[in-house]
Amino acid sequence: MTFRMSSLISDLKFQPVTPSRWKDLEVLFGKRGACGGCWCMLWRLSRSKWQQQLGEKNRKALKRIVDSGEVPGVLAYSDGQPIGWCAVAPRETFQLLERSRIMGKVDEKPVWSVVCFFVTKPFRQKGMSVALLKAAAGYAGKKGAKIVEGYPVEPKKDRMPDVFAYTGLVSAFKQAGFKEVLRRSETRPIMRYFI
Repeated sequence: MTFRMSSLISDLKFQPVTPSRWKDLEVLFGKRGACGGCWCMLWRLSRSKWQQQLGEKNRKALKRIVDSGEVPGVLAYSDGQPIGWCAVAPRETFQLLERSRIMGKVDEKPVWSVVCFFVTKPFRQKGMSVALLKAAAGYAGKKGAKIVEGYPVEPKKDRMPDVFAYTGLVSAFKQAGFKEVLRRSETRPIMRYFI
């Protein structure tokens, strides 16, 4: 899947994370595992298990998922280099969502969930979240999804530190065609994209 954004980002492409792309994900996430040893496992585990596994154990856990054939998300590439990540999978994959009061189920319809983004610094604030959302929804649609759901933040201030915006911002979800369907928190709506 190819998507043109701006002259600042050339040859933008998106690929699902498969075993052959694992090294690219490692390069993107770096030694810190994207953020503090998370390796995008926060949503998949109980809070205590995730905390116990910070760092190398979370990396190995995500590697096992990829090696099993499960695709945990999509990577964005520019000029052949990995520059962005979006976690997308069926909602039941993410234990944290299943236990959340704020992000609990809207209804019993089957949905795929977008739970996390990571973009390298040179490519932030250039529309990458919007492009990643479109790519994630496209991938989910090819796998049979009819609804893709996200849980972005809507900060009370104009600017939020990047580290706190890992679930995405409401403005990016709106630009990607997502619609708010429920809000149990002032700053965190549930938004859906209908395929």
